[in-house]
Amino acid sequence: MTPDTAQATRSAELFERAKRVLPGGVSRNTVLRSPHPAYAAFGKGCRITDLDGVERIDFSNNMCSLIHGHADPDIEHAVTDQLARGSAFMMATESEVEYAEHICSRSPAFEKMRFVNSGTEALMVCLKAARAHTGRSKIAKIEGAYHGGYDYAEVSQAPKPETWGDVDRPESVPLVHGTPRSALDDVVILPFNDIDRAIARLNEHAHELACVLLDLMPHRVGLNPVDPQFAKAIAEWTERHSALLVLDEVITFRSEFGGLQERYDITPDLTAIGKLIGGGFPIGAVAGRTEVMDTMNPRGDRYLFPHSGTFSANPISTIAGLTAMCKFDRSAVQRLNALADRGKQGIESAIERTGAKACVTGTGSMFRVHMKASAPHNYREAHTTAEENARLAVLLDHLFDHGCIMINTCTAALSTPMTESEIDHLVAATESGLAKIASMP
Repeated sequence: MTPDTAQATRSAELFERAKRVLPGGVSRNTVLRSPHPAYAAFGKGCRITDLDGVERIDFSNNMCSLIHGHADPDIEHAVTDQLARGSAFMMATESEVEYAEHICSRSPAFEKMRFVNSGTEALMVCLKAARAHTGRSKIAKIEGAYHGGYDYAEVSQAPKPETWGDVDRPESVPLVHGTPRSALDDVVILPFNDIDRAIARLNEHAHELACVLLDLMPHRVGLNPVDPQFAKAIAEWTERHSALLVLDEVITFRSEFGGLQERYDITPDLTAIGKLIGGGFPIGAVAGRTEVMDTMNPRGDRYLFPHSGTFSANPISTIAGLTAMCKFDRSAVQRLNALADRGKQGIESAIERTGAKACVTGTGSMFRVHMKASAPHNYREAHTTAEENARLAVLLDHLFDHGCIMINTCTAALSTPMTESEIDHLVAATESGLAKIASMP
């Protein structure tokens, strides 16, 4: 649907109001577009209609969090029923227990768990639990990996060539101006998928590290699954040196029934999950070994980490999440992964036909298009040049204009209402966008 002249000003007018009360006119930078954001009016299934009346297929799904798309009727019914009975209590709820049982049933590594309110909070709790359990302060993480907004987790999230240091000893680079030097000193940065260099860095701090934090397919490092041998080497190192292996599956938990870790011969001590497990509502969770989780147990004999949260395990999020995840069973996971494979293969063929300098990465129900001739294997290879950013912006605008909403890295996270028709639409729009880029001077 094309907006008429009267409607076309609504988003622009709203943005002018927003700039007066919100820094940059938004509460999260990811929704910014030039010249102004598009404002959602409503969503249904895998599509969003904006305030100007334009309908688009949503391949972003609120940054990977809507596994069943918008206004799923089962989730809507469950939440509406719970709202009539109350949205939050200073009491435990049955849904909290039922949902914890369900999450724990999806992976043998999940012996006990706790709910929190976001992926960022889940990672924060993981790191604090690792420190409490080991009595050590330092953590190790992959260069360029995103793990939310906690000071320690965001170190070297976005280093640049002039700041990232030698490949053998990557620098701890702050993301936010004013980050304490002490936070930087407590984070050891590892190169992704480089066993020798990573182990050498870990050995330098063997008796100081509480944990190694690892995303098995870090989005900002290129959305390429970790090499199984690298993951195994890191897991074996943590076991030898009494550090914990902490997996960030906030995004990748959608990849398999038990998360992407299901594909790897490793057992994490702790796993952080979030996004899709809220059924469209704010949530996060930490799951792992009983011995480690019980550092938060005030009635246990190793109570080292007082933990609470006003909205943790609120019944709206737990009811919505339980409904969503019960529907996202093994057959649903496999079907969505197959659709993603269709999309990846289609885009790879489009790249070949257009001769565009591009590639596609990803696994499970996510994939990402890069303006690079070959797939990056670490953050330094994934780091984009000004020319690549310019071409990516052209492709993203082209896709948006052709009815496809993508994550700003040109990443797609699929939802279960999608069919082959939506995937083929994206492939066709991508091909015409790549052809446009290939013809540019």
